Amino acid sequence: MALMLYSTEGCHLCEQAYELYQSLGCQTPLDTQDIAFDDNLFERYGVTIPVIAVLTSEGQVRAELGWPFDSTQLQAWLIEHGID
Repeated sequence: MALMLYSTEGCHLCEQAYELYQSLGCQTPLDTQDIAFDDNLFERYGVTIPVIAVLTSEGQVRAELGWPFDSTQLQAWLIEHGID
């Protein structure tokens, strides 16, 4: 299982989402994927980033949390999906 932040360069909300995740002190790495270089991702997330997603070992999205969220909502979502 992996954790992905869908983002793009210059997205201040994406930077805030990343900082919120870091502030929680989770052990699971949060990878980032720039949607600008993938037409499918851009179509899916172009107007909704930042989005944090739990990915299966095959790379499929299992669950998503879209902006806006605060640290309490993010932490509850992470716990719900078994992220530490």
